[in-house]
Amino acid sequence: MKQSYVVLRKAFWKSLLWKQNGHHQHGVALHTLRVVWSVVRHGEFRMIPAALLHDIGKPFVAYQKPEDIPTEEYSFTDHEEASYQIIKDWPWIGDYTKQLVRHHYLIRDIAKHTTKNPKRAEEKQKIWESLDPEMQEDLKRFLQHDDAGKGTPRP
Repeated sequence: MKQSYVVLRKAFWKSLLWKQNGHHQHGVALHTLRVVWSVVRHGEFRMIPAALLHDIGKPFVAYQKPEDIPTEEYSFTDHEEASYQIIKDWPWIGDYTKQLVRHHYLIRDIAKHTTKNPKRAEEKQKIWESLDPEMQEDLKRFLQHDDAGKGTPRP
């Protein structure tokens, strides 16, 4: 994945600090802190590095679809892969964390695309099935922490 990581874009800063989309009450930075808090509160200390890094790529891939413009919201297609690409060569980050970051949206992606884009759902399902059962369980729990970090969605 060839990705340009440019921080001098309005979408980068707005999504990082203020607004993501209707599923998140906060920007990426505060959302990340809320996910870390959920992980710590539930004693999932092994997940702390992933909680800190899971959305690191999100501001870099932030963009607006035409339907996002009136609400000043952003979309983040494949943000988890962008996050993984940033950290994949960091030697101080373990494989467990890298895999949690890379696949943290997998469950939601499968569900979201089952009817919308069956081919993508099938590809994601194959990835899911390739993971060991322990990682699958950890991803299920991590998704709960990620959801807890979203805050109350706007009506």
